[in-house]
Amino acid sequence: MGFDASVKLTKANFNDLPPLCTDGAWGTEMQKLGARPGQMCDVWNVEQPDKVFSVAKGYVDAGSQVILTNTFNSNRIVLAKHNMAARAAEFSREGAAISKKAASGKAYVFASIGPCGKIVMMGEIDPAEVEEAAAEQAKAFAEGGADAIVIETQSDLVEAEAAIKGVLRAVDLPVGLSFTFDSGANNDFTMMGASIPQVCDLAKQYGASFVGANCGAGIETFVNIAQEFAACGTGIPVWVKGNAGKPELDDSGRTVYRAKPEVYSAVVNDLLGAGAKFIGGCCGSSPDHIRAVAQAMAAQ
Repeated sequence: MGFDASVKLTKANFNDLPPLCTDGAWGTEMQKLGARPGQMCDVWNVEQPDKVFSVAKGYVDAGSQVILTNTFNSNRIVLAKHNMAARAAEFSREGAAISKKAASGKAYVFASIGPCGKIVMMGEIDPAEVEEAAAEQAKAFAEGGADAIVIETQSDLVEAEAAIKGVLRAVDLPVGLSFTFDSGANNDFTMMGASIPQVCDLAKQYGASFVGANCGAGIETFVNIAQEFAACGTGIPVWVKGNAGKPELDDSGRTVYRAKPEVYSAVVNDLLGAGAKFIGGCCGSSPDHIRAVAQAMAAQ
């Protein structure tokens, strides 16, 4: 199957997709629209949907064939810290609907589930609560029109397992796992000690439609990560979304990422050669970075 976002995406046809360009960072784009660093922007899905739409549309216009949703924190566990736990389904459903509208048949929408904010493997929260929170989000994503779901920026195998169990129990959409590898000599362990082979085993056990990594380091470091995922031999499509370099503080104390779009386009061939199926950006990346990726992928 070639790329045609009007064709319904299923677990059965997912592996037939060609290599696709995903989107970039959302948080830094929202800061350009007035969000404060660290602000809980998921509420914008209801209070300022036009701004959320503009971020999603910016990536579609830049050439993204897959865009995410403004729902990274829209699970009831994180929202409880903001006294908004009861709005998890609302934020998730509206976030998916906004991205679906922005995609307008030109891109798939992969709804985002981020970490719950507690160390599940250390017993800070019962995995069953994480499973229920993920199931709640997944149902709302489906109602909002999402094509697939990505459980992203994970570091804890126990949390990720609970989340994917919840999603699979709630909906029949393709679901993927994306971990953040920022520890170890080769940056191939998560901060909670999960290795790439362990993540691959988890993905295979639960029938994940894709698996990979996001955040943690600059996009140029993801070639080795993609190779390690491919070396697991699962045949599961590999997802990579790297940062725009290492975070730095500017003169005003704000976190900035200085890698230019050319850094992304320069590594596309190597990422594809390493086995990456989905390529995009994470922290600090913008539509300009994604445009460079899209153009480099189109040139293949």
